[in-house]
Order: sequence, then C-alpha cells, then structure tokens
Amino acid sequence: MSRTIQSAERVDIIVVGAGFGGMYAVYKFREEGYNVVGIEAGGDVGGVWYWNRYPGARCDLMSVDYSYGFSDEIQQEWNWSEQFAAQPEILAYANFVADRLELRKNFRFNTRVTSARWDEEEKLWRCTTDDGAVLEAPFCIMSTGPLSIPKDPDIAGIERFKGPIYRAQKWPHEEIDFTGKRVGLIGTGSTGIQITQEVGRKAGEFFVFQRTPSWTLPMRNHDLDEAYLAEMKANYPAMRAAMKMNPTGGTRPVSTRPFFSLPPSQRRDVMEHAWLDGGHTFLACFSDLLSNQAANDQVADFVRDKIGEIVEDPEVAEALKPRGYPIFARRPCLDTEYYETYNLPNVHLKDCLKDPIVEIAENGIRTESGEVELDIIIFATGYDALTGALLAFEVVGRGGVLLKDKWKEGPRSYLGILVEGFPNMIATSGPNGPAALANLITIAENDVEWAADLIGHMKKQGLDAFEVTKEAEDRWMDEVFRLAEPSLIRKAQTWWVGSNVKGKPTGLSMYVGGFANYRAHCMAAKNNGYSDLVFDKRAV
Repeated sequence: MSRTIQSAERVDIIVVGAGFGGMYAVYKFREEGYNVVGIEAGGDVGGVWYWNRYPGARCDLMSVDYSYGFSDEIQQEWNWSEQFAAQPEILAYANFVADRLELRKNFRFNTRVTSARWDEEEKLWRCTTDDGAVLEAPFCIMSTGPLSIPKDPDIAGIERFKGPIYRAQKWPHEEIDFTGKRVGLIGTGSTGIQITQEVGRKAGEFFVFQRTPSWTLPMRNHDLDEAYLAEMKANYPAMRAAMKMNPTGGTRPVSTRPFFSLPPSQRRDVMEHAWLDGGHTFLACFSDLLSNQAANDQVADFVRDKIGEIVEDPEVAEALKPRGYPIFARRPCLDTEYYETYNLPNVHLKDCLKDPIVEIAENGIRTESGEVELDIIIFATGYDALTGALLAFEVVGRGGVLLKDKWKEGPRSYLGILVEGFPNMIATSGPNGPAALANLITIAENDVEWAADLIGHMKKQGLDAFEVTKEAEDRWMDEVFRLAEPSLIRKAQTWWVGSNVKGKPTGLSMYVGGFANYRAHCMAAKNNGYSDLVFDKRAV
C-alpha cells in the first residue's frame, strides 16, 4: 500500500543518486551530523559504472585523476592496477569506498524517485519513490550525474528484431558469448569504439553501422608497478592541490603555446611525440586547438593521415576519417587498436552516410542497399546527457513551476549548482558547470563541499531556506554563453550541445572556462557571503 504524506519519513537531507557525487554527498553531510538518506535506482553504488558493464568499458581519465581526493586513508589503502582503469576495477573501487565509509546504510537501493516537490509553507522537499514511500527534508541534493539516462536510436522497427538487443548503458551482469555470432553495432562514440575493439575480435561477423566517425587517439594504457604506486601515494597531496588549479580538474598537462608559435617541423615533432605518448596528450600540445580553426585543421589532418597509415583498406580508412567538424569538438575518444580492428577479416564497416539505415527488421538491420542479417544487435547510442537525469522525474519548485518547463529552452542555473525558483535544491556536476569538459570527480567534490559550506552557513545564521536570484542566474548564464561563443565545440553535433536527442534544445551551455576558473567563481560566491542568494530566516 502506498504511504500517505502524513506517514512521510522526515530527514535532514535527501541525496538522489549513488554515483561518485552522491556517495561523497552522503558521506560529507553524514559526517557533519545530518540525518541523510540517499536514493538510488541501481542495486548498489557506482552510478554509471554500475550500469555500464559492456565489453571493453574503461575510463578515459587516468586512475589518479578519476578517484577521490577527500580521504587520504582511501588514497593510501587503494591500489590501482592500470593507468586507465577498466569498469570492473572502477566499480570495485566504488564498492571499496562504500565499505570503508559504511555508506550503504544511508542508501535506499533499487528505488527510483518519481517526484520531488517543494513545499513553500513547510519549507521542505517532499520526494516520492516508486515503492510508494515519501521522504521529507529541508534540502535535496541532486547527484543524478550527467550520463545516466540511456537513449535508443531513432530508428523504426526496434521492437521487431527477433534476436537479443543489448544496450551498452544497461548491460547484463552476466557474460555474453559472441563466438560465431553475427553482431551488429549502432553507435561509434567512445562506447562504440570500446565495444568494437573488444567484441570485433570475438564475434563470428561484426558489423559497425557508422553515421558520424569519431576522433579517437591511442590510449597507450599500461600496468602500474609497485614503485610507481608508492611514489604516487607519497605525492598525493601535491597532485590534488595541482588538480584544483588545472583547467581539466586533473593532472593532464595544459599548454599555453599557440599552434603557429612553432615552425612546421617542430609542430610535427610535437604531434608525433603526443601520438606515441597516448592519452589526451594532444589536448596538451597547443593552447588554441578549440579556438583557432586553422590550427585545428592541421592537427585534424595529422590524425587523418595516421588513420590512413593504420587501416589497410583505403575505402574503409577514408570512411573512418572524421570530416565536417573540428577535432576535439566531439568528445575525444581513446582507444586500444581500434583502427587495427578493421583489418580483421570478420569486421565490416557499414558507412551509413552513403548507405543509411532504413529500419530494424526481424532478422537484422536494413539499409538502403539491402539487409544485413544479424543474430545480435548492440546499441551504443549514448545518453540524454547533462539534463536528462534531472528531467526524468517530476521536479516541482516554488509556485508549482516544473523544472522541465523552466528548462524547455535549455538548462539555466547558477554555477551549475543552484536553480532560481527551486529553493534548497542543490545539483552536483550540473549542466552549466564544467560538466563533461573536466574531471567529474573533482567537480563533484568541489560542488558537495560548496553545498556543505552553504548549508553550514545557514545553520549558523538560523536560516531555513535559500534561493538564488534571477539576476545572479542570468549573470552566470551570460558568462557561460560568452565563453562558449568563440569555442569550436559549437560546430559539432554532439551530446555536448544536446543534438543527439530529438526535440531537445541545442546549444553549448557548459562552462568552458576550465575547472580552475570555475572553482574560483564558486569560492568568490562563498567569500562574498552568498550575496547572490536570498534567505528566509527561521521564525523565533
């Protein structure tokens, strides 16, 4: 039987989500003495890494970056095995943190929030879950994550296919045997690239249906030995301090050198070294690759030449070369012999720009030239990113305003953390912050600590509600759009700008000024006594 509002459970803070942001939020507020309840749709902690179990799933940020810095005990006790950790190890890390900090006792798993409504009279959030429970709290922390709502391709006939369809974003927990199977993959972003280089070597026949090729660079992953791990642990404090001052929020180097400041031969040497070093080293080569189209063009030509050198079939190589949008304007992918996979006799590229998909049929995928018979189809078609998770359930603010109506022309917020009209609601890694352009764990730690400072300030002052002003929200969004205007990121049709979801407002609404500058804005808001917020004082 569904609970009534009269039987609602009262707590101090509700946290939605058990990814790395939600885990830290629960820990931080619990340690500060608040009664905290976390709500998570999955069966355990880990967020996107709980769901993303597809073959080849791996983080494209270095392990030292993609890990918590708030606890030195955790840093010293945990040992990473690789420079770029795979999904099982990342999920094991999340479980280790949950065990070490006893986080699960504060979470309700396999539970989905269906609505969150602000009660103006009581000055609290009332959250209803899919099991009929009602929780009330003065504060609601939305740690829903920028990548958590899967998106199927907009192709007719999905329901007609007789074989299994696997979605990368919600992969089965058991292993799938692809031996001897005819497998079709739709989607060639980071996920599709990782699946291709793994499943392509196992399947009987593997068909990649590619519409827009992605830019991908060699990862050059390697194991971490004990001597390096000891060195890393000894220097964690200095590295974490440096990460907070880095535009990426990580340890990746960032250049201040413009592309054309070097003569052609030296530019070529720099790129060759970056190619051999692997990772996102290319982004560290030059300072103006996302602002100078001429510089971007030359780096793009360099990478296209590399593709041509690796892929043996000239026609396939040409189809794999991205054109029509700047390099790094789509999320730059990292791979392990992705292009080499197309030299295998069982791996076939289907160029959907020349031969578009018409529909999914009972026994395969039909393109304009005919049907490809398949036993299995895999969708690696991404997410309704940045805003999708927050709009997946009903969020109702002051005066009954729905968040989906507030954001119908695109997301608007203050620092990516607060939303005008939605008092006492705090988002971590929100859509108008650095989001996908910087290290998400560093962002989450920053946002949670900022939220804790704000709520601590209110507690000391005897305040029970806050709301950011419209003027402050407008100023922040003006800054976001001002910085985005010259960026080449705007020239690509990607989930970064919302163009992968039909009917979704498009535009670059992430803060592109870098994590260090974003953090400075957050610190200034705090040091100014939260002058951009209005508060309600508790009645005496």
